[in-house]
Amino acid sequence: MTKQEWLQMDEDELWALYIKTKEPHIRDILIEKYSPLVKYVAGKIAMNMPREVEYDDLVGWGVFGLFDAIDKFLPERDVKFKTYAVRRIQGAIYDALRADDWVPRSVRKKAKEVERAIHHLEGLHGRSCTSKEIADELQISEEEYEDMLLSISGTNVLSLNEVHFSGDDNDKVSLDENLKSPISLNPDVQIEKEEVKRVIIDAINELPENSKQVLVAYYYYDLTLKEIGKILNVTESRVSQLHTKALLKLRVKLTGIRKGLF
Repeated sequence: MTKQEWLQMDEDELWALYIKTKEPHIRDILIEKYSPLVKYVAGKIAMNMPREVEYDDLVGWGVFGLFDAIDKFLPERDVKFKTYAVRRIQGAIYDALRADDWVPRSVRKKAKEVERAIHHLEGLHGRSCTSKEIADELQISEEEYEDMLLSISGTNVLSLNEVHFSGDDNDKVSLDENLKSPISLNPDVQIEKEEVKRVIIDAINELPENSKQVLVAYYYYDLTLKEIGKILNVTESRVSQLHTKALLKLRVKLTGIRKGLF
């Protein structure tokens, strides 16, 4: 068969042949077939990255995620390869970003301060806390708190992927994956994942309506912050603030699960 014929082969047939034979040339065909996914994911991530993060670097890191996805994909798990690959590509990019530690320590410190304030207030009051309450806890004005959210907004894409729930390499589940489509897991991890989902749903339901809309648009419909801003008729920076507020609260909830607090 010619290369073009391989590329045009039915996706299920191609995977069945590769799983059976593990032929290197079929793997190369799969890599070429799905390589546009790497550029797509890198482009989405680049939109919310500081200027110092190079798009080409994101693509380079994402390629390793694609390799990993092809090597570990199991068709019988009832999940589409593109869905699985996107997660692996994202994971490889986020891992590289964390290893490179591009986020300034001062920004990480601010994020931790806000998380601690949220954790204290929600434990104290037993409900979702307001921006004013968080600002008062931090002993700053609401305006200063909003500015703080903007300064840490660049860490959002990492925040979703820094909280994982047990399992092996194939069953490891991040908060990002919980907000997206389900995947097949072993029974023990599936039970834990359902509990995580319940807490996420409860936490999202406690958020203001505009924050809910931002999360749904960004994580379910893959819209950019700029696109969401146009829909909600607010600035991109305002969407970034809403996004950050929501994620910090979700991280507090999910981190609590890992520590046995919920």
